[in-house]
Amino acid sequence: MSDILEAETGLKLEFFDKTLLRRALTHRSYLNENPDYLLEDNERLEFLGDAILDFITAEHLYHHYPEMPEGRLTNLRSALVRTERLALFAEKIELGQHLFLGRGEEESGGRERPAILCDAFEALVGALYLDKGMDFTRDFVCGLIKPSLAEILTSNAEKDAKSELQEVAQSYYQLTPTYRTVAERGPDHAKEFTVEAVIGNKAYGRGTGLSKQNAAQAAAQEALQVLRKELGLASYAEKLPHPAN
Repeated sequence: MSDILEAETGLKLEFFDKTLLRRALTHRSYLNENPDYLLEDNERLEFLGDAILDFITAEHLYHHYPEMPEGRLTNLRSALVRTERLALFAEKIELGQHLFLGRGEEESGGRERPAILCDAFEALVGALYLDKGMDFTRDFVCGLIKPSLAEILTSNAEKDAKSELQEVAQSYYQLTPTYRTVAERGPDHAKEFTVEAVIGNKAYGRGTGLSKQNAAQAAAQEALQVLRKELGLASYAEKLPHPAN
């Protein structure tokens, strides 16, 4: 119980049901090393929190940007709830230091791993919803997304690299990029993946990451740099013209 009280103090959140917070903070690796642990891991709460985050973010964008077209609203929502962004929210509230992790996950840097932080943040949102309801959860989430949204709009960064690469490839080559995993290294709890971004039969970029998703994003980013030179494009942040037939 002292760990949970310390977490509440650090997160500046007070739960009526302390077991909800403890579940939100419990990674599956902790259960693997503590078979007598009475609670489940945070994956079910993560499932719930993911849906709630999508709803709150969509609702906020809908009300605050009434003239924005649906396509851009979708891109902004995706930018706000992607793994890297949610991991940044988790870092901001120092969520990682309160997680219950297995020893192997802890020693391999699990408290700083974006995928784990993202999942824990989603689980925390799910736990807040069950404990305090939607109004409190909405205020908590919006307090984090508002400054992040301003940053995304200022830098025109609502598209992730994979979405941007798909737009370029379809516009100029009438092809959709594919991604193939070419290598996996390390133990299960700290595996590193290498992924290639392929357009047609050519690999344009390669990236590594602690998840296939992150590795694919890195590969897409490298592919965009290659295409910039190949096609003579100044910037991918601008709306891409369709080449003349």
